[in-house]
Amino acid sequence: MKRIDGGLIDRGQILTFTFDGRNYIGHGGDTLASALLANGVQLMGRSFKYHRPRGVLTAGSEEPNALVELRSGARQEPNTRATVAELYDGLEARSQNRWPSLAVDALAVNDLAAPLLTAGFYYKTFMWPKAFWEKLYEPMIRRAAGLGALSMAPDPDGYDRGFLHADLLVIGGGAAGLAAALTAGRSGARVVLADEDFRLGGRMLAESQLLDGQPASDWVAQAEADLRRMDNVRILPRTTVFGVYDHGIHGAVERVGDHLADPGPVRQRLWRITAKRTVLAAGAMERPIAFADNDRPGIMLAGAMRAYLNRWAVAPEGRVAIFTCCDDGHRTALDLVARGVKVFAVIDSRAEAPRFGDYNVMRGAVVTGTQGRRALRTIEVTQSDGTSTWLECSALGVAGGWNPTLHLTGHHRSRPVWDATIAAFVPGQGGPAGLAAAGAAAGRGGCAAAMADGARVAGEALAALGMSVTGADLPATEDPPQAIAPLWHVPGKRRAWVDQQNDVTVKDIRLAHQENMVSVEHLKRWTTLGMATDQGKTANVTALAVMAELTGKSIPETGTTTYRPPFTPVSMGVLGSGDTGPGFRPRRLPPTHRWAEREGAVFVEVGPWMRAQYFPRAGETHWRQSVDREALAVRRDVGLCDVTTLGKIDVQGADAGAFLDRIYSNAMASLKVGRVRYGLMLREDGILYDDGTCARLAEDHYVVTTTTANAGPVFRNMEFARQALFPDMDVQLVSTTDAWAQIAVAGPKSRALLERIVDGFDLSSDAFPFMACAPLTVAGGLRARLFRISFSGELAYELAVPARYGGAVMARLMELGADLGVTPYGTEALAVLRIEKGHAAGAELNGQTTAAMLGLGRMVSVKKDAIGAVMSRRPGMAGDTRRLVGLRPVDAEERVVSGAHLFTEGAVRSMDTDEGWITSACYSPHLQTMIGLGFLKDGADRMDEVIVAANPLEGSEVRLKVVSAHFVDPEGDRPRD
Repeated sequence: MKRIDGGLIDRGQILTFTFDGRNYIGHGGDTLASALLANGVQLMGRSFKYHRPRGVLTAGSEEPNALVELRSGARQEPNTRATVAELYDGLEARSQNRWPSLAVDALAVNDLAAPLLTAGFYYKTFMWPKAFWEKLYEPMIRRAAGLGALSMAPDPDGYDRGFLHADLLVIGGGAAGLAAALTAGRSGARVVLADEDFRLGGRMLAESQLLDGQPASDWVAQAEADLRRMDNVRILPRTTVFGVYDHGIHGAVERVGDHLADPGPVRQRLWRITAKRTVLAAGAMERPIAFADNDRPGIMLAGAMRAYLNRWAVAPEGRVAIFTCCDDGHRTALDLVARGVKVFAVIDSRAEAPRFGDYNVMRGAVVTGTQGRRALRTIEVTQSDGTSTWLECSALGVAGGWNPTLHLTGHHRSRPVWDATIAAFVPGQGGPAGLAAAGAAAGRGGCAAAMADGARVAGEALAALGMSVTGADLPATEDPPQAIAPLWHVPGKRRAWVDQQNDVTVKDIRLAHQENMVSVEHLKRWTTLGMATDQGKTANVTALAVMAELTGKSIPETGTTTYRPPFTPVSMGVLGSGDTGPGFRPRRLPPTHRWAEREGAVFVEVGPWMRAQYFPRAGETHWRQSVDREALAVRRDVGLCDVTTLGKIDVQGADAGAFLDRIYSNAMASLKVGRVRYGLMLREDGILYDDGTCARLAEDHYVVTTTTANAGPVFRNMEFARQALFPDMDVQLVSTTDAWAQIAVAGPKSRALLERIVDGFDLSSDAFPFMACAPLTVAGGLRARLFRISFSGELAYELAVPARYGGAVMARLMELGADLGVTPYGTEALAVLRIEKGHAAGAELNGQTTAAMLGLGRMVSVKKDAIGAVMSRRPGMAGDTRRLVGLRPVDAEERVVSGAHLFTEGAVRSMDTDEGWITSACYSPHLQTMIGLGFLKDGADRMDEVIVAANPLEGSEVRLKVVSAHFVDPEGDRPRD
């Protein structure tokens, strides 16, 4: 092929690129495929199984053959379709799936073994001997699997995600899509127009058809300009809508920087588009005809040949022929002749084939063979009387008809229906709600018909939304004839290729039929048909037709496989949207983070949060010195700790109390306004999975707190219960974890400190007792909430203010409490305080414990039902006698290690004699020894007994004394002072 005059490329922009190390020149607007063809390169790849030479078959995203590796180094990207790779200066491309080179591929020897590698070969061969699978077969298959290769280096590029909302999403920027977008845009609707190409126009860019007497590309440019002037229209070129999901949600990938040598900060962007209505205007894809040796470089679809000619100004050289069973093939012949290309024959399988121009028509004839290894040299034409002739031919265009691009309509398991008038499947009923196909995607091809259909479907969508419709001014044009007499394959003895990437032939389909793999799903897996990167876009319908012939059924009776996302391959990088490295697990910062940084805090990851672990001061050389000081300060004076990370859920509605009664194992509907209650949540199997507090601010308003780790799961489970289990209840849930900063103020002097910041609120025990709550204001009018609750075992409160004021309020409290000895404390001191008080935390709520094991069995009410309550009473759980106990070393200098197993003194160390384990351990500056919490069999009855904690990982043991889990203030008087 060669470059000719005309086309839609920018000849003033010279782009240099390489393919397999050789330098070439292209122009702005080229794809890699068009630029290679313009430079006379036809051989671009090798097939997967037999390594047969392959050239370009199509001009779009359905391309099965021309797969290449782009870029180098860490950016190396395999399996890129050359037909959609936009050319840029400096592009590096390499062929793949070959060794040592594309021209001389030693692995082409596989083609000689083709009789042994038939359909179902893998299933039949690798079953015996059984021992060979792991040692020989699987390693061999894995080495042979795949086409291209990754660099295995970290991806240096950036990825992004975005969210769009539209009244109307238009998928496809061709004739139907532009008409739909113009109609909706002029009607005032919010419109998103997405097209996978880098310029709008679709097939109009590939045709010579005139619109209003001007080239179609001129009308497209004017239409695009009109749309871009509308503030209510968003155009997304280089964007593929790859999937349709529930509730009008669509997944799309925008290739932001793929067409640049340096992709910049964002290479690709993942869009989540929510649309009230959707118009699928994705056009149609041409299908080939299967005939003997139809896979040689130089054989391509006639529509693709027309696209390269009209859009990219690339014409075939030498003797050119067209093989067709429909009028569309003649359009390619007409365009070629008009551009000075010699078309020596149009081989039309129809006996009454028409003639539309000055070229030879061979009526009732078919192509029955080809010759040429790396490029087409001759074709065999067989006339209707059976006579055959070999003719010199350097390029062959094949036109087997067009299949609507309906894949997205089937993503909700809708099945397409057969339309005999166009010999193709069209969208069926029951597809995604709000989505309607238009134009060629609905089987209504032709520029004029597609435009009218796009405008109509868009108008109907807007009318369904109650919007008035302003019609678009559509150009005058005429559609050419589109008659078809479908020809699926030409019978013969030699191999006729159906799926060119996976090397599936008509013979393979015939063998599948003989072996009773006649179901379309079995056919697909037995032959690997349609399982390549193109997902059989050019092969599946032909294969169904061949199987229908063999079974004596019709094509619709034979059926189709299930369409699933993604429509085209999507990179893992963009699906993660850059969630790698630090972005893999984004760090959430509490409102006091910047303040804590200024205070010199050391931070630790707690779930998704970065929390202050401790606050070292001058002279402290070990972390425990800081922690001991902070813990003692809370016991002695007053401490401040940011507890914003606790989950906070607003529960409102007339049935809020009744709803929470079903969520918590203990009663919440009876909670008085202005009071707080500790609560337990059980899994469906009765295991305890979260604890926290529930505060009632009004008759129909509760605030639920959860542990930091379970903030998300608790909200998710509550929302599931609201929607699915108790949908009739009047209750609404809002996660407010990020909305409120919450500061724990703990210690004997906590009331004195708070009295300096609250606005005229009585904090006395009579007015505001333990487990009380109230909305109030602080610092001269800032709205806040105050809860008198204690996790430390001291007089304590939790003060909640709007999140943006958290840092300022913390700084103000530090300032106001300077003379009171106020001390900030972190998560380490928080853990020490709670272990000293015997409070359960994540280590105790590990998915293995019950309420009874914590000594809280009475909190599982028998007077009401709740999630998990019945299951918690199963004999196996109710009979578990392990209880939470405190543990102190007999020798105060000994270490207590979390995870150590507990045994009776003198017992053999085995699982049979294991009596429990230590859940939490720390050094207690209050007791000046290490202490721990753990679950021990019959623990409640074994106070003061000496047991042994075995640490098999370190090979150590320590003697412990069983004591109350409440090491500090066992009577619980301090929080109530």
